[in-house]
Amino acid sequence: MVHMKRIKTKTSSSRSTPCDAAEQAVASPRELSFPIVGVGASAGGLEALEQFLRGVPPDSGMAFVVIQHLDPTHQGLLPELLQRASGMTVYQVKDRMRVRPNCVYVIPPNRDMSILHGILHLFEPTAPRGLRLPIDFFLRSLAEDRQQHSVGVILSGMGSDGTAGLRAIKEKAGLGLVQKPETAKFDSMPRSAIDAGLADLVAPAQELPGKIAEYLRHSQLIAKVEGAQEEKDQSSLEKVLILLRAKTGHDFSPYKKNTVYRRIERRMGIHQIDRLVTYVRYLQGNPQELDLLFNELLIGVTNFFRDGTAWEFLRDEALPALLAERQGGVLRVWSAGCSTGEEAYSLAIVFREALERSHAAEKFQLQIFATDLDRDAIDRARQGSYPANIASDVSSERLHRFFTKEENGYRVGKEIRGAVTFATQNLIMDPPFTKLDLLACRNLLIYLTPEVQRQLLPIFHYVLKPGGILFLGSAESLNSSGELFTPLNLKARLFQRRESALPLEPLAFPPALVPALSGVHKETIVAKPADNLQALADQLLLQSFSPPAVLVNGKGDILYISGRTGKYLEPAAGKANWNIFAMVRKGLRFELGVAFEKALRQKEAVTAPALKLGEGPGSQDVDIIVQTVEEPQALRGLVMVVFKDRPVLENRKRRPRSGAISETCDRVQELERELQHLSEKLQVSREEMQSSQEELKSANEELQSTNEELQSTNEELTTSREELQSLNEELQTVNAEQQSKMGELARTNNDMRNLLNSTEILTVFLDSRCRIRRYTKGVEKLFKLIPGDVGRPLDDIVNHLVYPELVADVDEVLRTLVFSEKQVATVDKRWFLVRIMPYRTIDEVIDGVVITFSDITAAKRLEAELREENARLMKRLETGS
Repeated sequence: MVHMKRIKTKTSSSRSTPCDAAEQAVASPRELSFPIVGVGASAGGLEALEQFLRGVPPDSGMAFVVIQHLDPTHQGLLPELLQRASGMTVYQVKDRMRVRPNCVYVIPPNRDMSILHGILHLFEPTAPRGLRLPIDFFLRSLAEDRQQHSVGVILSGMGSDGTAGLRAIKEKAGLGLVQKPETAKFDSMPRSAIDAGLADLVAPAQELPGKIAEYLRHSQLIAKVEGAQEEKDQSSLEKVLILLRAKTGHDFSPYKKNTVYRRIERRMGIHQIDRLVTYVRYLQGNPQELDLLFNELLIGVTNFFRDGTAWEFLRDEALPALLAERQGGVLRVWSAGCSTGEEAYSLAIVFREALERSHAAEKFQLQIFATDLDRDAIDRARQGSYPANIASDVSSERLHRFFTKEENGYRVGKEIRGAVTFATQNLIMDPPFTKLDLLACRNLLIYLTPEVQRQLLPIFHYVLKPGGILFLGSAESLNSSGELFTPLNLKARLFQRRESALPLEPLAFPPALVPALSGVHKETIVAKPADNLQALADQLLLQSFSPPAVLVNGKGDILYISGRTGKYLEPAAGKANWNIFAMVRKGLRFELGVAFEKALRQKEAVTAPALKLGEGPGSQDVDIIVQTVEEPQALRGLVMVVFKDRPVLENRKRRPRSGAISETCDRVQELERELQHLSEKLQVSREEMQSSQEELKSANEELQSTNEELQSTNEELTTSREELQSLNEELQTVNAEQQSKMGELARTNNDMRNLLNSTEILTVFLDSRCRIRRYTKGVEKLFKLIPGDVGRPLDDIVNHLVYPELVADVDEVLRTLVFSEKQVATVDKRWFLVRIMPYRTIDEVIDGVVITFSDITAAKRLEAELREENARLMKRLETGS
């Protein structure tokens, strides 16, 4: 494992922050406000990464996390390579390392990486080889952790890794950038992201950092002027929606304003526009921007079997019960807001598996309608072709059975594609499908206003068959429409249609859903049903002899009234309100509320006795009985409130004739009743107070335990900080020593080089296998050497020496450790003194030989001349002349 580089000398200490794995403290929101850029690359990515990082200034204020496909069996050298291209400090990630701005973090080999609260976590991959998607894995977690501050960059690479991760970033209003495919060595990853419509900006790798900085700078500028322009922006926002409606025919006013405005802000940041009114003028002058904004608002974030536990419950529990109830026929399913079709095909696969497990495949015919507002998404869904990275969401068994492997990914099989019909539809304005067994509307309601949600949920109830299933997204709930559906599994967001619950308001179909039919009068007379003696008799008996009662839901909203309740209930002043607590008369309200809450808790009948209704001689004592309804199944969860008058006692015979005494007795009885009421109220208050005290005691114990844990964590963090400070000082010392030694070594190396060159002694260094390790300047005059010959055996190199025994003498010196010295001539009549000596290290270890060549040509010539002169003189002596 390559060690992480902690200190970088060319980075100033004022902005250099050690990013150690032991930093585990939870950072404040201010510390986490900086953007984190996830950079994904694969084949050919090193060059692109170097180009990208060279364009990032050291004080950019951003953090960069690099995810690349690395060989799990080799040590990673990527941090050292990237450090040469970046002015920021480059770290190889360790588990639980905190991300800091102005730093680069590189994923280590054979690891998957995620991020939580600004801390990087490493995971061992499930499979070290085969299809792995570390870029998708990290970018998805980055989108969840950093929300709108997340930025994803896709560089050169093969396959489609990163596309799903970039889609998750776009869902959270983050920024997605892609390298221009023409500038990438391998363009598969960039093209996959671009084809999916997820690229906000496309540019060469070296230009992407500048694009990110410009976008962030303008986003901050937009945020500063946002408050002062709120009223004007509201008008401008409405104008944008009007322009969109005129261009596309779709009205986005039912969408949540924050969601729409956030998407518009992204487009403004891309075009570096800081005011919404300016963006309106830009839209008027650039109609093509309306199409881009429309696509931005329709970003479909989906994948196969999203929220896997919900799909498992649907297949194993909900669908078998539905199939058992239906027993045969056509199963009608509607996937509303299907985007590019993953959810619709998931429904088809799950239904097919449930049918096979129930051995009922031959009894049923599956018909799935999948609709979405985005025509381009529907066109892609019809093709049923998806990239290879769906393997992270679809099991290998399902891939093998329901998909066909293609060159660039997978295609849904004909059996599943044939069960799904795709169509373009506006859920809010277009007619819905009816007589459905299941309706899946997942992660669409969260983008709509609460008013539109309240209109759609009763329509969903209306289009489902009795016992039909509603499948919502993990972030959605029924809110105020809980009386329409019974939860099957709240965690999975699966609900079943409740049959007899009466809606509080009539269905609010939009005008487009109820077009007027030609030839039919608006006031169509409904045929009056024939009189039924039994029904009339039952109605008469209920009105005359049964106690007045009302049926309410868990919030007290009245769903049904039986008998005459005018004595006990009256409409409240102001806007019509059908809540029993708003309508109940004075004297009954408090006791009714207490009894109602008690009945909901105890699931049994609760009686509030002898409540005084009215004052004076005309007052009436009333008993109120509150009971939750368990049977029949259709009414489960509702509450029945019964009003029962107490009979007037005839006590005239026992009353004294004195009016004063009679009045006193009545007063005593009234006080006794009030005392009894107060006692009951006190008892209820005591029970509630006791329950509250227990809850507070439990909460106090939890807080105390949490406080102790925090105190312990604080102590550990203090210790860790001291250790980190000490370690940092040690590292600075070691680094300074290393730098000093490196400087000294550089000076020594320069001195040695100048020494060897100045002596004009040619030197060749060989290792223990007679391979060239190094040579000095001028050796190439004797040996035909080039720099690439380093590492080659000496006997492979052609030389000008008349010295065939050179290699043999080298071997002899290595064997005996006795140096050799010979005078050797060259082919061009030069002479050299060749000395062969053992190469000794500082540890006195023999690690090769050193061969020096001293030019003695001049000495040899002088020696020859002296020999000739000596011979001439000897000859003259011999001849005597």
